[in-house]
Amino acid sequence: MSPLMITLIVMAAILVLLALYAMGIYNTLITLQNRYKNSFAQIDVQLKRRYDLIPNLVETAKGYLKHESQTLEAVTQARNIAASASARAADDPTNPTAMQQLNNAEGQLGTALSRLNVVMEAYPDLKANQNMMMVQEELSSTENRIAFARQAFNDAAMVYNTQREQFPANIFAGIFNFQEATLFVVDSAEERLAPKVSF
Repeated sequence: MSPLMITLIVMAAILVLLALYAMGIYNTLITLQNRYKNSFAQIDVQLKRRYDLIPNLVETAKGYLKHESQTLEAVTQARNIAASASARAADDPTNPTAMQQLNNAEGQLGTALSRLNVVMEAYPDLKANQNMMMVQEELSSTENRIAFARQAFNDAAMVYNTQREQFPANIFAGIFNFQEATLFVVDSAEERLAPKVSF
């Protein structure tokens, strides 16, 4: 074999190895991206459950809190905004704008629920109501599930972001337009304190 032929074979082998390496990086990024998308789907299930429970909470409280209609309306409005934001984020968890809107909407919902909790503290009959106690228990359970699902999502997003930012994966991430995953964070101080659902 001529030296030129050997050089061409070596160069072809190097190109094949580089192509295989690039495919490995690409496939790893796809796997990690799908993992954090799936993690968001788990959050979405729990958020929908919470959004379905809030109208029951409001309806149960209405009879006792007739003169507190602004608080009840604020909870309902915050729930509707959060549900819409959740639907947009569920359509594409890789969209940083949709995730930020969800973060903000969830913060507003947490604030509205906290205000409702404060108002309800003044009504012992409402706190003792059997329907309210059932809704409270379901909502508390759902909040815990959301917290666990949020943690799993943030863990998966962090692993993806770390892989995406490491060299040489960052080069391929830029070429193939792998966007940074937005974490599902708590924006409001009230929500950081964990919503109290014990009425």
